[in-house]
Amino acid sequence: MIAGSLGDLFPAVAIAVVHQGRPILDIASGVIDPTTGEGVVTPATRFDLASVTKLFTMTAFLRLVSDGKVRLEDPLVNVIPEFGLMRPRKIDGGQDPHSKMRLPTPDDLQGVTADPMRVTFFHLLTHTSGLAPWRDVYNAVGPAPTPPDQPDPVSREERWSRGLKAICGYPFVGKVGSAVRYSDLGLMLLGEAVTRLSNAPLGLEQVIRASILEPLRLASPLFNPVRSGIDRMTIAPTEDDPTWRKRRAWGEVHDENACGVGGVAGHAGLFADAGDVAALGQAWLKRDDALQLSFDLMDEATHEQAESNGERRGLGWMIKAREGSSAGEKFSANSFGHTGFTGTSLWIDPERALVVATLTNRVYPGRAKEGILQFRRAVHDTLAEIN
Repeated sequence: MIAGSLGDLFPAVAIAVVHQGRPILDIASGVIDPTTGEGVVTPATRFDLASVTKLFTMTAFLRLVSDGKVRLEDPLVNVIPEFGLMRPRKIDGGQDPHSKMRLPTPDDLQGVTADPMRVTFFHLLTHTSGLAPWRDVYNAVGPAPTPPDQPDPVSREERWSRGLKAICGYPFVGKVGSAVRYSDLGLMLLGEAVTRLSNAPLGLEQVIRASILEPLRLASPLFNPVRSGIDRMTIAPTEDDPTWRKRRAWGEVHDENACGVGGVAGHAGLFADAGDVAALGQAWLKRDDALQLSFDLMDEATHEQAESNGERRGLGWMIKAREGSSAGEKFSANSFGHTGFTGTSLWIDPERALVVATLTNRVYPGRAKEGILQFRRAVHDTLAEIN
């Protein structure tokens, strides 16, 4: 199922499965460097999680909610006041992350404006803030970082400061609270809010380690693995970037915006092995006390809070779409999970007590490569048959 019929969809894959509280599968296949044939993919191989990073950011934020340091209904400007300095903001069509082209919307044609003061943390978590799905933040930050095995002359703090300034000035793409529009920008802002609310001098990475990784004893997740001293032959490479970085992304985050702001962001940047991603899913499934989240809040997070255009959202979590879900046809309707652009996913079916972490580097041959949705659906439909 992993390699044979999939041909060249991706050179590396790892799958970890927990069923009824018991790890039943932790497998891997492929080669680290297809150009030389060197490096065997193992269950310990770290993959670029892409947007699965959002689950760690969201969990860290909800820990703060459980601790009474912030409320879901609090305005974002209570924590990041500079987000409200430019108001009202015009509404335009945003940018498409693939073509980078501006896309007009009905709101754009009507010339409606949006008020950033109205954006709450609930809006960020449910992707109903009206913020753009994507903007080219990395172009506002400055030159591309140096290769990850070389010192970068621009500090991570300076890169993020420039990026945050840009995010706080972009137009919206819809009215606040009007519809589900998946937004990387919203989770970048949530990551900054987590850092400020936690008074963490070392940033989001420090908070995620203290509130999630250490309590769950997860050893593999980290940002900037090569800069942290990890051998890149233990990391699955992603896409060749001949224009901006002028190199293949290998041991540095694939997402340009996360890379541009220094490799640590609320929406992307974490690398991990499949077993640890599954362990996070299992902690959510069993409502693990180690996360120190209230049961009511965890229930709220994993059930539908907003829906439009076929997208169902909990708090940070995707809720299984009624049609065409990457979780396949057989996972129950109340399954929750998340996907990542690099070819990663975590899905949890509470009715089956089934957790499936699937990590690939499907962008290795290029981000336009098709077939990942069909692969994901086949994996989950197969594993849903476990008794």
